[in-house]
Amino acid sequence: MTDIEIPFEKDRKGHYRFFEILPGSLSYFLVLLPFILSAISATVAVFFALFYLLIFFVQSIAYASRAISGYFTMKHHLKLDWNELGRDLDNGKASIKPIDRPKWHYKNLRLLHTRELDIRPRQLLHAVIIATVNESREILEPTIQSVLASDYDSKKIILVIAYEARAGREAEERVKQLIELYGNKFKHAMAVKHPSNIPGEIVGKGGNITYAAHKLVSYVNKQKIDPTRVLVTTLDADNRPDKLYFAALSYLYCVVPHPLKASYQPIAMFTNNIWDAPTFMRVLATGNNLFYIVGTQRRHLSRNFSAHAQPLKPLMDMNFWSTRTVVEDGHQFWRSYFHFDGDYRVIPFSIPIYQDAVLNETYKTTLKTQFIQLRRWTYGASDIAYIADKGFWHKNSIPKADVFAKFYRILYTHVNWATNALLIWYIGLVPPLFHPQSIAANSLPLIVSKVQRIDMVTLVFLMYVSLVTLPPRPARHKRHRSLVMLAQWVTLPITSVIFGSIAAFNSQTRLMLKKYLSRFDVTAKTVVKESGRKVTTVADPSKS
Repeated sequence: MTDIEIPFEKDRKGHYRFFEILPGSLSYFLVLLPFILSAISATVAVFFALFYLLIFFVQSIAYASRAISGYFTMKHHLKLDWNELGRDLDNGKASIKPIDRPKWHYKNLRLLHTRELDIRPRQLLHAVIIATVNESREILEPTIQSVLASDYDSKKIILVIAYEARAGREAEERVKQLIELYGNKFKHAMAVKHPSNIPGEIVGKGGNITYAAHKLVSYVNKQKIDPTRVLVTTLDADNRPDKLYFAALSYLYCVVPHPLKASYQPIAMFTNNIWDAPTFMRVLATGNNLFYIVGTQRRHLSRNFSAHAQPLKPLMDMNFWSTRTVVEDGHQFWRSYFHFDGDYRVIPFSIPIYQDAVLNETYKTTLKTQFIQLRRWTYGASDIAYIADKGFWHKNSIPKADVFAKFYRILYTHVNWATNALLIWYIGLVPPLFHPQSIAANSLPLIVSKVQRIDMVTLVFLMYVSLVTLPPRPARHKRHRSLVMLAQWVTLPITSVIFGSIAAFNSQTRLMLKKYLSRFDVTAKTVVKESGRKVTTVADPSKS
């Protein structure tokens, strides 16, 4: 089995540094390529631009179609009686209760006894680890309440609130009060304080939830609970599972092949405060919602993001999550992939976990906070060197073709994240600047304009999905706010460049220059009361 730990920053040398530099180098080269090709030949530059636009156009159509398909799948799954479907699994046959039973449910019943791990929903327990630093009670309490409001027996749920010692006494008192208030409603509840300055750890979520998970294991061992029958869900302080989440997750775990060699990814929906968020943040949040809805239709490309679940047993075997990176969620896929020598997958399912869009006290601080959050997400490019190192320089039994395919996909994704929005803006304008006498070069802007107009049709479908997945409009907002939700899409080009391309270039440039993100920048949270009053707390008191 491959050593799955990401190297310390001081140990990243040679080929590792080459692959840290690679994504940024390719991104910078690609944004300069239209200028380079235009300097060489008008024909070559025009063909490159047309080829790039054709790829973009085809991908846009595919994206919109998957968004529609993903939405209707989610809509259907949110209507299913997952508890009753689970009882069918418990009994090994469908009951006479008249509910919607999809065809795949009957197939799952037939295959039940062929599963590697014969576990039924009634035998499962869930552990929920909520990571918090200094989030206010207004943020944290609704998350606990949403778990209790689930259409699932809360006495089969273990609650763990993982909080940081560096947040101080006030944060500790807040967490303990919540445990005292709600703890008796769960099978077990505990507050776990993560000490500061543990050797080998960066300041981040990974160390916090890993420390809490060790305490969870102590409880499980003491109670003689089989860890293969415990599913661990990690939540941020603002993550609120849909009421069907635990029942659907239980069902899924009992029917997938090799359930221990998988993690389970719900849809991240940034809708908790979507009506209160500023325009740019709403566009980004709804764009993210669409991305994760589409992700349920591309199962082979699914990766861990934010809130997800994994069985306790494999988590114990791989020492939980990485404590050396700020992107512990996405990195967990690669740790698990190499831990299982490639025999590992992420299973997406169409049940949401609702999260906050970025919102801070002022518009200026909100913009800054949003950029910092996107910079952390795009820092997932740091996994490119990790994959190359573990996949090609360390002994493992994974087919090299599979490693290369996954390496290529993540490299392509991060380079595209940095370059796509920028290239779409100017790729048709560069050749005419270099070749004002060329008919082909001067026709290019017109062609680009027509392609973009046709591509607007796909935007209509995306707008439809984004609108129908919104929560009801709060009474404090007037009806015209709904029209603003439509008009906001005109800012898409701006948000794509500032919070997409520039954030990605920031992360990739940091990797090139060894300016690593060595501390998890906690996203500040602001709650808007029904009266319209904002409640904001310092994101991380230890940085104040």
